[in-house]
Amino acid sequence: MQRLSLHDLLDELASEQDLLLVQDLDGVCMPLVRDPLTRTLPLGTIHAVAQLGHSLRVLTNGEHGGKRGVNRLVEQTVPKGVDPAAEGLYLPGLGAGGVQLQTRHGELSHPGVSERELQFLQSVPQRLREALVPLLEQFLPQSDQALRAQLLDRIVLDNAVSPTLNINLLIEQMQGETHRIRRLQEQCLNLLLSLLDQANQEELADRFFVHLAPNLGQEGERERLRPAAADQPGTTDFQFMLQGAVKEAGLLVLVNEHIRRRIGQAPLGDHFNVRSAPRELDALTALCVERIPEPLMPLLVGVGDTITSEPAEDEGGWQRGGSDRGFLTLVQKLGQAYGHSNRVVLVDSSGGELKRPSHNDPQLRGLTDPDDPLQLDVLVPGGPSAYCSWLEQLSQKRGC
Repeated sequence: MQRLSLHDLLDELASEQDLLLVQDLDGVCMPLVRDPLTRTLPLGTIHAVAQLGHSLRVLTNGEHGGKRGVNRLVEQTVPKGVDPAAEGLYLPGLGAGGVQLQTRHGELSHPGVSERELQFLQSVPQRLREALVPLLEQFLPQSDQALRAQLLDRIVLDNAVSPTLNINLLIEQMQGETHRIRRLQEQCLNLLLSLLDQANQEELADRFFVHLAPNLGQEGERERLRPAAADQPGTTDFQFMLQGAVKEAGLLVLVNEHIRRRIGQAPLGDHFNVRSAPRELDALTALCVERIPEPLMPLLVGVGDTITSEPAEDEGGWQRGGSDRGFLTLVQKLGQAYGHSNRVVLVDSSGGELKRPSHNDPQLRGLTDPDDPLQLDVLVPGGPSAYCSWLEQLSQKRGC
């Protein structure tokens, strides 16, 4: 297929009257890092998002609030004396895969989430820490207690609605020993699955799921682990998330809110949220076609960095996954359903601290494959810095 350049996309979108650009954050406008506490967000990007107003929303598996949230990055970046809430400089959109909704003034809500679910999620970080103590002793036998305690503070992310085990720093300690890293990944997955069993015992069955990033798609009801290899670490993030908190459902929440802002009515209902949304892409598409007339559907642009495709070793074909694949595919399917020129943009996140497949490979191995139904309209080989520069140009052009 003939792909567009960023310059071509800029020309397309500069004068589009009804645009909704939906973008991921980590790997898109921030380089990937081993420790989320070291992330930074460019001031120019913050202002570009504010200037684009209702035309841009974020959609991330990370969170807005908390010490590891994106709001903290905004607060650290803006000049002293500037109040991001008063100035509307927070990044509006959905966090935690779709269950944490934020306005540009930092007003947070959790549509469709019960108090009991929030209480269980609040307990997950401590449960993780306790279960990880013997695991660290097993996999890092040469480390002392002080180092293991320090690692626990960094790898257990106490997010409010998506507590996460991030093993990047453990992988770094294991110095490329692929076989041991694979065993660690398997045990971490089992640890998270045991939390699902604990939720079941506390009468919260089928309320949560384990999200793996990156992954190799679905295997039944669960996501398929991406094992470490010599050239990439595989799955590094094990997220305990609310059932239904997936980005493709989040995309429809953002579309529903976008139309509500325009006409004062929400075509999918005032209380539509990811937990009440259908699960399958075809069902999500059909719901839009049934409830949203073509003149009300905005032009959609989806921007992500995390898609995967690996040859299936046993059955042939391909194992496709990645946390951005679902919502990017839905952007494409809605474009086809409505006859719109929706665009799918993939940013190269291989230049950060984490090993990822690179856009320098003309075949994009590890990202896509010759039979992939997801068609990439625009590649950003320059990574987050190139995308942020483009976003600033777009905000200036549309602000004229």
